[in-house]
Amino acid sequence: MESADLREELTCSVCLSVYTDPVNLSCGHNFCLGCIESVLGTQEGSGVYTCPECRETFNAKPKLQRNITLCNIVRNLHPTQLEKRETGISCTYCIHSPVPAAKSCLHCEASLCDAHLRVHSKSEEHILTKPTTSWGNRKCSIHKELLKYYCSKDAACICVSCSLVGKHRGHQVELLNEASEKKKMKLRNVLQKLTTKREKTEKRVQSLQEHRRGVQEKAAGLTERLTALIRDIRKQLEDLEKRVLSDITRQQEQVLLTISDLIQQLEKEKDELTRKICHIKELCNMTDPLTVLQEQESHRDNFCGAEKGDNEVTQRGHKQVPAGGDLDEGLISVILYRGLADIVTDVKKELYMQVTSDLLLDIKTANYNVIVSDDLKTASCTDINQQRPDTPERFTKYVQVLSTRSFSSGRHYWDMQTNNSGYWSVGVCYPSMMRTGDKSGIGENDKSWCVESGNFLLHNTIETSLDPPLSCDRVGILLDYEAGHLSFYELCDPIRHLHTYTETFTEPLHAAFCVEDDAWVRVMS
Repeated sequence: MESADLREELTCSVCLSVYTDPVNLSCGHNFCLGCIESVLGTQEGSGVYTCPECRETFNAKPKLQRNITLCNIVRNLHPTQLEKRETGISCTYCIHSPVPAAKSCLHCEASLCDAHLRVHSKSEEHILTKPTTSWGNRKCSIHKELLKYYCSKDAACICVSCSLVGKHRGHQVELLNEASEKKKMKLRNVLQKLTTKREKTEKRVQSLQEHRRGVQEKAAGLTERLTALIRDIRKQLEDLEKRVLSDITRQQEQVLLTISDLIQQLEKEKDELTRKICHIKELCNMTDPLTVLQEQESHRDNFCGAEKGDNEVTQRGHKQVPAGGDLDEGLISVILYRGLADIVTDVKKELYMQVTSDLLLDIKTANYNVIVSDDLKTASCTDINQQRPDTPERFTKYVQVLSTRSFSSGRHYWDMQTNNSGYWSVGVCYPSMMRTGDKSGIGENDKSWCVESGNFLLHNTIETSLDPPLSCDRVGILLDYEAGHLSFYELCDPIRHLHTYTETFTEPLHAAFCVEDDAWVRVMS
């Protein structure tokens, strides 16, 4: 493993072999002397010289400095020691004991160690390469000669006989080294393009990773904030529950106390009446007329007063007990309503957007065939001309109407209910949108955006299909003016995001509605 790492450090990036006479450029990269001279030689015509490793450019042919340190390392750790473990190729002529091969001769089809390499023929026909045992792909399969040329027309490596008498005769050929350098030049250009593309891809990946982290952080923040909001709502609801139940208990105690007092009074009256009844019965049972008459005269006023007092107590008891004996449910309802309203008010302050509940239709903009409801919330279509005065704000070609309110800042949300008949569209537009002509339809210009009849969205005549189409009759619109976001939602269960337009808004925006045939649209409060 260590020798493989060392070999990588001692390998020329041009020939991919261990350095021979290593030299370096001013950029710091090392090459074999012969390799870098060959590369720089091919660049002389261009006037610009480039490092094959880092692509640094030089206006003049760079000076080559011999790397003494590498020379010493290469000399002390001979390449054969490094290549033996990788190639496993031994010298052909060392038959008594295997000696690692330093080079292979394609002409002799033999591998040579350093000792045999020194006495090997130096003629041009003896081509030396890295140690190899693959001789077949180095020779022509037809003439069994070394492949020395490259046929540009057929893109094939050929031998001398192929170029003289074979099927490549007459074709433009060049030496393998020259053809190889040309191909390397092309490969370097491809490499440069691929490297640039990879860098762009890496930047894109980095950008997406940062975006992913941002989304995760934002989701964590939203989760924490909404969890705290729901927890606070739950606490407020629990407090409201205690307050309402406490008031019910208080009312119950008051009513029961009043009823108990009346019961006690009536019980006393009942006892007094019982006593008087017994006394009267005794008089009725007496046989002496004088006694009866004298008793009646002396107690007439008491009897009359008792009768009158009995009526007053009975009437007072009926008046003090509420009709039906119930609690004050109206008061309880008011407490509950006000408590819930306060909670909703607090929740709205924490919401991302402001819920717009006062969105009204502007009759001054309504087409002659638009019926606007009395509460200015519903728009429907009719064949009967509404006989409205001609105004510059009024739509004349399309059955459309705008809202009285416009939005020039902040975040706003409103939703609408539609029907499944006819054609309708809902969205927003600038007040400068045309009111006449073919370009005055919502979405038919660059000043309006809408969703149409549950099938697609439209802006500047460009349609964005909804897949699948709307499945319910409620549509929500969320506008973030400063951020330039306009989002459409289908308010089914679950709520579905339809599309978000990203624009730089330059004018205030009005809610816009279009209804044709039997269609109608209602702004929900």
